[in-house]
Amino acid sequence: MKIKSADFVISNTEVSRCPKEPLPEYAFIGRSNVGKSSLINMLTERRSLAKTSGRPGKTQLINHFKINENWFLVDLPGYGYARVSKKDKNTFQKYITNYFTQREQLVCSFVLVDVRHTPQKIDMEFMEWMGQNGIPFCIIFTKADKLKPKAIEKQVQSYLDVLLADIWEEAPMHFVTSSSKRLGRDAVLNFIETINLDYFKRQKDSI
Repeated sequence: MKIKSADFVISNTEVSRCPKEPLPEYAFIGRSNVGKSSLINMLTERRSLAKTSGRPGKTQLINHFKINENWFLVDLPGYGYARVSKKDKNTFQKYITNYFTQREQLVCSFVLVDVRHTPQKIDMEFMEWMGQNGIPFCIIFTKADKLKPKAIEKQVQSYLDVLLADIWEEAPMHFVTSSSKRLGRDAVLNFIETINLDYFKRQKDSI
């Protein structure tokens, strides 16, 4: 997929105020400081489409970006370790939950995980919640440039082993990425393009 346009549309905390257009939507979420904004900027080849920050918890709204005029990329607040008040964390949790359970245009989510770390309880609990609520998602392992190939393979397998042991009969699809090295960009975008083609074909067939 070639990214021809990537435009900010709206930021808000209400699902009812999200764009009404019947376009496929892809949400990106992960623990605070997992490299989400850098990944989004790498995928779209826009240096500052999503705001990057060394301070965890910078993203605090549901941010919609229209890509190529035919699909939405959604940047969601990170979960855990954000330097915000308990009240704000509860607010984030509420509208993130509402987004995932109410947003009809959502076709797939990407849960970002820092490949340097062993399986984290907060990530596993979030993925379990996604599965229990029937929300389709893939895992994106970030910061792969920080490890050697064998170490990456070991870390990824450790996550898949936990998922298969505790939660899933089949592990979710996953991608290994590095924003600085542009690793995984084509794989993620080609996956989105494949879903989009099927989405628009089904829309056309239903008319």
